[in-house]
Amino acid sequence: MRDKILELYNKQVFNNNDRKLFDEFKVKLNSGKIRAAEKINGKWVTNSWVKKGILAGFRMGKIVQMDSYLDKDTFPVQDLTSRKTLRLVPRGSAVRDGAYIADNVIMMPPMYVNVGAFVDGGSMIDSHALVGTCAQIGKNVHISAASQIGGVLEPIGANPVIIEDNVFIGGNCGIYEGVIIGRRSIIAAGVIITAGTPVFDAVNNCYLEKEIGKPVFIPENSVVVSGSRPLNSNKDFSIYCPIIIKYRDEHSETSVSMEEELR
Repeated sequence: MRDKILELYNKQVFNNNDRKLFDEFKVKLNSGKIRAAEKINGKWVTNSWVKKGILAGFRMGKIVQMDSYLDKDTFPVQDLTSRKTLRLVPRGSAVRDGAYIADNVIMMPPMYVNVGAFVDGGSMIDSHALVGTCAQIGKNVHISAASQIGGVLEPIGANPVIIEDNVFIGGNCGIYEGVIIGRRSIIAAGVIITAGTPVFDAVNNCYLEKEIGKPVFIPENSVVVSGSRPLNSNKDFSIYCPIIIKYRDEHSETSVSMEEELR
């Protein structure tokens, strides 16, 4: 399918066969058989051809009225009514067509999952939370109320935001611009992390290394809180800085444990 999608992306005029191909592409996105990024040999790899397929869908779509909203007819709200292994609690939530929602996911209203996103099993998307375009959410992740997991389609090669397995994202957090949160990390309420945000590791007394052209990676088991650092140009002022205050321990486990009864 990859080569056909790349051909589709380069077309300017679309026909019925192109629409059929795109619908097949969405079926594979919805089932998780293809995804915008995946871990290969321990490293996250962005599948730019998948993002190109989504962009082609926007170009070929026509704006139509669907229920009470206007959008491209290629991306309606996904019909999850046949799924009996997940919970989409009423009301005011939506999952856009072309997003993968695994079994045993819980979605609390109102929340939104955008096209190309991948939400793995056992995760919870809480009220007023957003899972952006092509964002990748691992197993047993808790995205707390009002947190924003940023999306990305362009530039094509840009890494989406990735939240690995068993991560806890506190309320009102913002994870943007291709940041990767390592497995079992805890991001405290109100923390904002972007590609340009220096992150200080207080345990090892150093800033996390950042490589040009590579995503920011928050190490596994990190416990990150909001902090500040001196402004280089004026020591009288401070600027925001996320801080790794420790690495996950037994006390951390009890503070973020998820109740099986909810599932």
